[in-house]
Amino acid sequence: MTTVSSLTPWLGSALLVSGVAVGVSRRRELLVRWCAWVVGLPVVTAAFWWGRPGVTLLAGVVAVIAVLEFGALTRLPRADRAVLAAAVPGLIVAAAWAPDQVWRVGAVGAFALAAVPLVTGDAEQGLRRLGTSLLGLVWLGTLAALAPLGTVALALFAAVSVADVVAFFTGQRLGGPLLSPLSPAKRWSGTLCGVVAGLGVLALLSAWSWPAAVAVAVGGPAGDLVESLVKRGAGAKDSGQWLAGAGGLLDRIDSLMGALAMVVVLG
Repeated sequence: MTTVSSLTPWLGSALLVSGVAVGVSRRRELLVRWCAWVVGLPVVTAAFWWGRPGVTLLAGVVAVIAVLEFGALTRLPRADRAVLAAAVPGLIVAAAWAPDQVWRVGAVGAFALAAVPLVTGDAEQGLRRLGTSLLGLVWLGTLAALAPLGTVALALFAAVSVADVVAFFTGQRLGGPLLSPLSPAKRWSGTLCGVVAGLGVLALLSAWSWPAAVAVAVGGPAGDLVESLVKRGAGAKDSGQWLAGAGGLLDRIDSLMGALAMVVVLG
C-alpha cells in the first residue's frame, strides 16, 4: 500500500533532479516555477501526512481560491461567488466526514446557486449565471475526492504534474498536430509523451491501477482542456497572476481535477 512516507523520498528526489535540470537550462521562467514548487510541495505533503483533517483543510483552502479565480474569469457576480465558495467546501467536508451525504449536500448547493439569480430577478444574465455556477460546482467539486482517495490523490498529483511538464517541452520540440483548437500550445506529440511519463510516475510510486492510469492518460489532458475552454470564453491567457511563474492556481490543478473526476467515475 502506498503511504506518504514511501512517497516522500521520491517526491524529494524528483524536486532535486528537476532543480538540477532547471539550473542547467538557465531559463528564468523555469527557475521561478521551480521555486514555487519548493514552497508548495512540502505544504501539500505535510497536509497528506496529517491525514484526513490536513487533506480536508488543504482542499478547502484550494477550493476557495479556485472559486475566486473561476468567478473572476467567468465574471460571476459577488453573490454567486459567495454561494459557490460555500458550496464547494461543503462538498469537500461531506466527502471527508459524511460520504453518504455528498449527493444531498451537492443538491443543496445546486439549489442555492439557482436561488441567487431567481431572487435577484436577473432576466438578462440569470441563465448564464446559473449555468456557469453549476459548472463551477461540478468542476471544482472534484476536489472533494482528495480526502477519500488519500495518498492515491498525492500520487495522481505527482503524475499529472510530471505529465504536464513533459507534454509542454516535448510538444514544443516535436511539433505536429494540435491536441485541440482550444489550446494552441498543446500538441498530440507532447500529450502522448506526457502520458507515458505520467504512467511511469504511477509505476515508480507503486500507485498503478487501471483507474489511476486512465485518470492520468485521459482525465489529466481533459481537465486541462476544460480550463482552456473557460479561459478562451473569458478571453484570458491565465486564471490569475499571483502564482509565481504559473499564472493562477487553476492553471496548476486543472489536470488534477480532470484526473480526480475520472477516478471517481471509474470507482
